[in-house]
Amino acid sequence: MIRPTAAAVVYLCVAPTDLRKQAVSLALLVEQSLKRDVFAPALYVFSNARRDRIRILYWERNGLVLWSKRLEQQRFIWPRMTDGDTVSMSGGELNQLLDGFDVWAQGHRELQLKRVG
Repeated sequence: MIRPTAAAVVYLCVAPTDLRKQAVSLALLVEQSLKRDVFAPALYVFSNARRDRIRILYWERNGLVLWSKRLEQQRFIWPRMTDGDTVSMSGGELNQLLDGFDVWAQGHRELQLKRVG
C-alpha cells in the first residue's frame, strides 16, 4: 500500500463529502470551499458521512491523483470539534488515522514528580 511520508502536509476536510465526486470535483471543492491551492505539495483528505470511506486528493507533477480506502465493518475516527473547515495534520498522523487510531484522543497526562519514594 502507498502511504504518505511522515513529513507530508495534510488537510483534512471536517465536513462529510459526497464521495461520488471524482478528482476534478474534489479539486474544485479544495479551491472554492476550503480556500486551498490544489497544486500545492499537500494531501487533501475527504470522508463520507458514515466515515467508512476516505478519498485523498493530491497533485503529482502532471495530474491529479485520487486515492480511496473503504472499510468493511469499522469507521474512521474523525475530529469531534474544530474551528474551521479543515484540520491540518502530518503524514504520520494521517497514517495513524488510516490504521484506525484516534489521532485526537488525549493521551496520558504528564506527571510532575519531585521524588521517587
